Amino acid sequence: MQATGFPLLETNRLYLREITQEDKDRLFEIFSKEEVITFYGMEIMSQPADAEKLISKFKEGYASGTSIRWGITTRETGVLIGTIGFHNWSKIHCRAEAGYEIHPDYWRRGYASESLKAAIQYGYSSLNLHRIGATVRPENLASLMLLKNMGFEEEGILKDYQYSGGNFYDLMMLSIRNEREEIYHLTAL
Repeated sequence: MQATGFPLLETNRLYLREITQEDKDRLFEIFSKEEVITFYGMEIMSQPADAEKLISKFKEGYASGTSIRWGITTRETGVLIGTIGFHNWSKIHCRAEAGYEIHPDYWRRGYASESLKAAIQYGYSSLNLHRIGATVRPENLASLMLLKNMGFEEEGILKDYQYSGGNFYDLMMLSIRNEREEIYHLTAL
């Protein structure tokens, strides 16, 4: 169920919609997969209540204006296949950081790039973002390739920036800025 005011984004194959408590089982399924969590920076979910808490955090972030997170669903089936959004959203500085994950059954089908393109376009046109950053572990080659293909540029390494599973990890900082002509004309696939 779509809440009033939460933006619905559409692409050729996807809907990006509000995540609700009705999504808790599917969200739990996604975030309880080791291959999804490996680079995410959070612990693997061990019970459905963990998904309920994450959904509440998504709602709180949107209500406070510090983040926005969409559920990625296929137009064909309506199945939740992942999430995408912006966190560390600073309205005064016109910037945010992008984050996303996709259920492994839907990897390598272009869904991440399709949803990221729609989120970037929305960020520039409706959230007044000038800069969209992303942090990625250097060994997460698939995510690095996706971001670079979308026009993100490497800015540097953040040493021991992420703590996960009892270890510190370096993260690469990348960004894209709303100053290049092709970004103004980004259209969702």
